[in-house]
Amino acid sequence: MKVAGRHYRSLWWDGDAGTLRIIDQRWLPHDFRIAELRTLDDCAVAIREMWVRGAPLIGATAAYAMALKMHDDPSDDALARARDELHATRPTAVNLRWALDRCRDALASLPYSARAEAALVLAHDIADEDVEINRRIGEHGLAIIREIAPRKAAGEPVRMLTHCNAGWLATVDWGTATSPMFQAHDAGVPLHVWVDETRPRNQGALTAWELASHGIAHAYIVDNAGGHLMQRGLVDMVLVGTDRTTRRGDVCNKIGTYLKALAAHDNGVPFYVALPSPTIDWTVADGIADIPIEERSARETTHVLGRTGAGDIEHVMVAPEGTPGGNPAFDVTPNHLVTGLITERGVCDASAEALSSLFPERADAAAGSQQGLS
Repeated sequence: MKVAGRHYRSLWWDGDAGTLRIIDQRWLPHDFRIAELRTLDDCAVAIREMWVRGAPLIGATAAYAMALKMHDDPSDDALARARDELHATRPTAVNLRWALDRCRDALASLPYSARAEAALVLAHDIADEDVEINRRIGEHGLAIIREIAPRKAAGEPVRMLTHCNAGWLATVDWGTATSPMFQAHDAGVPLHVWVDETRPRNQGALTAWELASHGIAHAYIVDNAGGHLMQRGLVDMVLVGTDRTTRRGDVCNKIGTYLKALAAHDNGVPFYVALPSPTIDWTVADGIADIPIEERSARETTHVLGRTGAGDIEHVMVAPEGTPGGNPAFDVTPNHLVTGLITERGVCDASAEALSSLFPERADAAAGSQQGLS
């Protein structure tokens, strides 16, 4: 997408320097900064400390981290340690494991001399595939928005609500939940997007920044306003992203997503999830029981980052001194609350049967792997 008229991806390879460049999201939306990652350790810090965030982007970053490591040390031991070190940075988002296992499996059979080049080519492929997956999610999501638009009164926009940031900053480009929004706007469909602030890191501000840059009408609202807006008939559909979705369609996403799904269900509002296929965890059925929920630093709940009246970007304490904070980063929305999953291959029900019909080769491979372990 574009920033100040210039196209950016959220990460890109600097071939001259042999380094990975990223948009450092810690400072957004207040300041646009580029960071350079030179080593696997740099990438691990960037993932853990959320310089980059969003399941697809984490996976792509990890793939480039593997390439950086193979350039320095292409040994089997380095390959195994790199995979494990990166996997430990964020436990919930499954794209990280998917990308790391794909890199490990592709490189393990190659001679040491070929690994650095092959790892970099694979990282480029993973990044480019993510862009195409999200573009196609946008096409299928656009069809849903087009179905809603004729039911609106003349001049009334389709009103969408989203939670957290599933925009292009959370992917390599386009975003998952925002891709249908961008494509609908470009197609001339009037939109208005309710953007949840999404505490504790206020990641809705990133979505607001993205939508403003694209000229899409929106309003930045507190997390708990969504139910009220649905009761008043001011939301036509909810569209969120996901960090991990089980093979039966349980959806793990930013904390608070489950509450949006409950409110949508109570008010008859369609609740859709933009789901890139690498985010499906075919090894897990029950999301509530089997998906690990990352517990992040309490400081993220007791402090907020913002721009002061003097123009400085600072952290400010919002809780009483000494107050402990709890910070589960994700929750799980059971599949019966999900209207549909918008994938790169089409829209389907949130069920094992529907997902298997869209991705039979992946479902079969996962089933075979599970049988091999039994």
